[in-house]
Amino acid sequence: MPTGVAIRDAREQLFDAAERILLRDGPSALSSRSVTAEAGCAKGVLHRHFRDFDGFLAELVEDRVVRVERLGAELRDRAGTGTVADNLAEALTAVFETVALAIVSLVTYRDELRARIREQRPSGLPILTEAGTMLADYLAAEAEIGRIATASDPGLLARTLIGAGHLLFADRTAPRPELPAVRGLVTAVLGDALTS
Repeated sequence: MPTGVAIRDAREQLFDAAERILLRDGPSALSSRSVTAEAGCAKGVLHRHFRDFDGFLAELVEDRVVRVERLGAELRDRAGTGTVADNLAEALTAVFETVALAIVSLVTYRDELRARIREQRPSGLPILTEAGTMLADYLAAEAEIGRIATASDPGLLARTLIGAGHLLFADRTAPRPELPAVRGLVTAVLGDALTS
């Protein structure tokens, strides 16, 4: 794109381009040049909006964390509707079909990025930690209305679902798991905790 041509929502356009690269090619393919080329804009656009490339990546991670937190609010609102297994299967799919696995790889791959993220989020892995909180909150809401056994541990169930979901979706080159497979995973993990 020639210099001087305005792009709408440049930050979001750059974030989306980085996500596509991460999902398609993995973290080793991510550079400021690859992101701007994917976004169809001049390299200087990235540097006008972000201090440096790791600053861009840190804001990308934060933007995607906010998306998971919004998904969590939507999931909590679904407590008492549909089935618990379907609600959780759809939430896991929404988290893992997007950029969650790529973010984990990216944070693991780049030391400077990990250090910057630790300044804001001192524990856990971004996206997966928030997804675990999202699932635990939903399971606690379902326990309050009796669809999950009150003796169950929503936090432990949520962490188990995140770990099992991570393994199910881990191979970005394989076909994505179908919803029935994700639902089967949820049902197996919840076991006797699932009352309806």
